[in-house]
Amino acid sequence: MNAELPPLVAPFRGERYTARELSALIAPPYDVISHEDRTRYAARDLHNIVHLILPEAPSGAGGDRYAHAATLLATWREGGVVRPDPAESVYIVAQDYAVPSGERRTRIGMLAAVRAEPFATRRVRPHEQTHSAPKADRLALLRATGANLESIFLLAPDPDRTLAQALVKGASGVPAARAELDGVGTRLWIMSGDQAAELARLAGRAQLYIADGHHRYETAVAYAREHPSADRVLSFIVSAGDPGLTVLPTHRIIFGAGRDAAKLVAAWREWFEVGRVAPCMDRVERLAELGRERTACIVAFPDAYDVTLVLKNDAALDKVPDLGKTPAVRALDVARIESLVVQRILGAGTATPSLAYTPDPRAAFDAVRNGRAAAAVLLNPTKVRDVFAVADAGEVMPPKSTYFVPKVPSGLVIRAV
Repeated sequence: MNAELPPLVAPFRGERYTARELSALIAPPYDVISHEDRTRYAARDLHNIVHLILPEAPSGAGGDRYAHAATLLATWREGGVVRPDPAESVYIVAQDYAVPSGERRTRIGMLAAVRAEPFATRRVRPHEQTHSAPKADRLALLRATGANLESIFLLAPDPDRTLAQALVKGASGVPAARAELDGVGTRLWIMSGDQAAELARLAGRAQLYIADGHHRYETAVAYAREHPSADRVLSFIVSAGDPGLTVLPTHRIIFGAGRDAAKLVAAWREWFEVGRVAPCMDRVERLAELGRERTACIVAFPDAYDVTLVLKNDAALDKVPDLGKTPAVRALDVARIESLVVQRILGAGTATPSLAYTPDPRAAFDAVRNGRAAAAVLLNPTKVRDVFAVADAGEVMPPKSTYFVPKVPSGLVIRAV
């Protein structure tokens, strides 16, 4: 760590809805909201945060939706819809949710202000490639509103679990606010003074890793170059040792006619031990079992049995040029399966293929079973330690390698920059 740089994590004076029940006021992050979802959230309340994070300019306003968001925020402030807290604070957030298997979990993290600084400092580390269009959109909104309306999501290594234990301790008593959004319950507590300072210190002891929000982080860095005093970004920080931390796999669904399952399976035998899944067997449990020691996936084809592929111990992966530059990437299940399985299916058909992604294995299988898709590829989840290894190597993962759940809701706290 560079000793000359300011502390990585700091408390801040947040602005919050004056209401204690926030279910009608919060929304998911902007980048997972469809047009239909936006309409649904916007209809819940005139002050739902979606009106700010995905603004729509009213007719006759000259089409500047970013300026409209700024006007709305100013109106909400004047009307007492949102108000600043009295002191600099960090905000502990507990999210109660169910994973696809039905198991209930609770993830606990904290909202704080993290330094928005170039990746070259190595204090905040990415694992995804970003694109210019989303960053331009978010920068225009940030310039207009002068506020972090949403948080990014960061992971703290926390090997001794001191941060995780401190957050559990703080997530007690009557919360300052509650919400339920799409089946996820959320509770929020406010910590200020010495408690806030200690939590910030624990969260910023080492480097932080971006789980979600790469575009928003890079946008904050760009804004800090324009406004050097605005050098922090609203961030949700979770300990890597939190038992409620969940990464789901992103299964691949391939559309397009003409895939010959038998030919594909014959080609895969060069790399994989090929088997089949018994009709009565749970696919996800079987995949987890197969992937315990080696890279594995399950491929479903229409009118065919489900194929299991387990990478051979002697597979010559050095002969696969598109697998990744560094050992950290080449070791990823998702990189190997993307190169050796998904790309082979995409290239094997007679019709132009398209690719969709889902964290729900049932949705992937249903798309094949009902004849809409040519194939589905089920993967095991990427491990947090693999995210760290790729980020530490300065590399990026293949697209859609991780799906952290639940998403961090927007609207719990706003941070003026």
